[in-house]
Amino acid sequence: MLTHQLIRAADGNSQHLMVVLHGLGDSAEGYVWLPQAMRMPWLNYLLVNAPDDYYGGFSWFDISPTLEADPKGIARSRKLLFELLDHTRTLGYASENTFLFGFSQGCLMTWETGLRYPARLAGLLGISGWCQHHQQALTEAVPTAREQRFLITHGTLDPLLPFDKVQAQVKDLQAAGLNIQWHELPKDHTILGETEMRLIRAFVEE
Repeated sequence: MLTHQLIRAADGNSQHLMVVLHGLGDSAEGYVWLPQAMRMPWLNYLLVNAPDDYYGGFSWFDISPTLEADPKGIARSRKLLFELLDHTRTLGYASENTFLFGFSQGCLMTWETGLRYPARLAGLLGISGWCQHHQQALTEAVPTAREQRFLITHGTLDPLLPFDKVQAQVKDLQAAGLNIQWHELPKDHTILGETEMRLIRAFVEE
């Protein structure tokens, strides 16, 4: 199983969970700030490490300089995430009370999970990432994919993942019937401080 760190909610009776997936070269430790920034005492957090070592951090899959992700690595990580989500259900966190939050590579894995996991989640949040081969992913999507709720944000100044490409993907996915709340922000490959946190909190609260 993927290694992870559980940060419990201040409300000890809470059964709501946010599973957090980092980007390339980062780790669970890179998101220990998130619970304080979210300011939601009813939310537990599961900070997850990707399976592959990567220069002191971790990676969800190999990626080429042209941003072509290794499909075998994606499928392996998707299977591990499914197993982790199944495990959290045995701990009392129902799927409909579980959010998935992913940045960059973690965003791609959020898409992979949202389109293929067979249970509806509370919400899926993808930050500064992309959907790998989104037209193919649509053909492989499970029926619950159109019941999922997505928040997708991207920076108009992102130097790593071109904004226009991601925007076009989102428009195609929206046209296919996915419930996507899309926000374009004046940022590069990052989280835009309190400006973006307000969007994230509002989505989770809703």
